[in-house]
Amino acid sequence: MVDRLQRPVRDLRISVTDRCNFRCRYCMPQEVFGPGFAFLPRAELLSFEEITRIARAFARHGVTKLRLTGGEPLLRRDLPDLIRMLVAIEGIVDVALTTNGSLLAARAAELAAAGLHRVSVSLDALDDPTFAAMNGVSVKVARVLAGIDAAAAAGLAPVKVNMVVQRGVNEHALLPMAACFRERGHTLRFIEYMDVGSTNAWQLEEVVPAAEIRDRIHARWPLEPVDAAYPGEVAARYRYRDGAGEIGLITSVTQPFCGSCSRARLSADGRLYTCLFTAVGHDLRGPLRAGVDDDELDAQISRIWRARTDRYSEQRASGQGHHAKVEMSYIGG
Repeated sequence: MVDRLQRPVRDLRISVTDRCNFRCRYCMPQEVFGPGFAFLPRAELLSFEEITRIARAFARHGVTKLRLTGGEPLLRRDLPDLIRMLVAIEGIVDVALTTNGSLLAARAAELAAAGLHRVSVSLDALDDPTFAAMNGVSVKVARVLAGIDAAAAAGLAPVKVNMVVQRGVNEHALLPMAACFRERGHTLRFIEYMDVGSTNAWQLEEVVPAAEIRDRIHARWPLEPVDAAYPGEVAARYRYRDGAGEIGLITSVTQPFCGSCSRARLSADGRLYTCLFTAVGHDLRGPLRAGVDDDELDAQISRIWRARTDRYSEQRASGQGHHAKVEMSYIGG
């Protein structure tokens, strides 16, 4: 199953909740997602059985990798039960989780026991003042590091650590972050600050280009490029020449990778999105709850993907990328 630009679907990212205990400025700024913000009622969230059924349909279309996201996915009750259901799907070989890490220390062992294969943790600085400026709620760095250590101890290593880099806010943390995770043996991925959603007041001037990040790391610890591990991998990989692991660069702004994008995204309330930067989702929850059979579910997913023409980041680079977009907290990163 390929879209109009001949891109297959290989990965499904599943948001299990739109709620989060952080208020990161690039995703859920406090001034928008404050105490009075109305999150989805529980009845509107997909059940674990509904999520599994949709994931099974995607597996029939060739998806082999699933990633659980949010919001903060560890806020969803009984998440290990869902993991056990997903890893049992025929054709699924990888089930991963993206988390802010604040709840991970207490949960890593049960997640691994349920069959989770990998975990990615968001961490934008190592000093508490900068990290607090990014996460909006003053959670301490030590709490996230404890979660990373717990994940590694549970067998979920190496952990991927994701750092969003924003000019004038946390770019000074690049080398300390690299030094930290070289020593810990985890892969650090630097993410260009993106214009996801419509609430983060994104400005191009605040983007630190991946090439600049690479050059700053290379000047301290020489790097060499590494081939992609699989078709459509979004991170450009570099390894340290001294053998101390590798880093990744996610270059959605300066070097768009729309041409190889193979990701679909499922929101917590059952809408299917074919691009991180789109405004339009396709309702799958309604048909599920109306009793659609598997053949029709497969056909609906096929129609949606085959009609896909999304290439927002390429359009942004050419000056065409200006439209309302769904918030990242609603569909995951």
